[in-house]
Amino acid sequence: MSYTLQSLSYEQLQALAASQVPTEFAARAAPGALPPYFVAARALKLLDDGQSVFWCSSFIIVRTSDQRIVGGCGFKSTPQNGRVEIGYGIAAEHRRQGIASAAVNALLELAFHHGAIEVLAEILPDNIASIATVKKAGFRDIGSRIAEDNETVIQWIATHAAKISPDPDHD
Repeated sequence: MSYTLQSLSYEQLQALAASQVPTEFAARAAPGALPPYFVAARALKLLDDGQSVFWCSSFIIVRTSDQRIVGGCGFKSTPQNGRVEIGYGIAAEHRRQGIASAAVNALLELAFHHGAIEVLAEILPDNIASIATVKKAGFRDIGSRIAEDNETVIQWIATHAAKISPDPDHD
C-alpha cells in the first residue's frame, strides 16, 4: 500500500488549532488521524513569527488507494545548526501497517533534500512501536532528556550520511 504526505494550509491549521475538523477532511479522516490542536497551534505560532512554511507546517498522511487520512506528521520547527525534529502519529485503527515507517522515511528524504544534516525524534521509553520505527529508519539512540512536560524521552538521531549508507553493524 502507498501513502502520500499532503501539506496542511494555514486555514486547515487554524481549524485544527481550534479543535475543529476541517470540513474537507470530515468524511476522509480516521479517528485520531489528524494532528492534535497543540501541533497545529505550534505551527501557526511559528508561521506567524515568519518561519518557513516548509519546516513549520504539518502534513496529513493519505492512503493513495482511497484518499483516507490515516495519520499526521511534520517538522517541529526550522533546523537549528542543521538539526530538525520530527513528529508523527497514526490513527489507532491503522497502526502496525508500515504507515509510520513510510512517513518517517518521507520526512527524512524531505529534510535531507532541503539541507538538514540531522533529524531528531524524541520518543517515550515505553513506546516500543515508535522506537522500532526509528531504528528501522536508521536512527540511533543518543541518550535521554527530561522534556518540558517533565517526562523522560529518548532522543534518536538520523544523519544524512547514515541514511545514505547505513552501518550494517548498527542495530
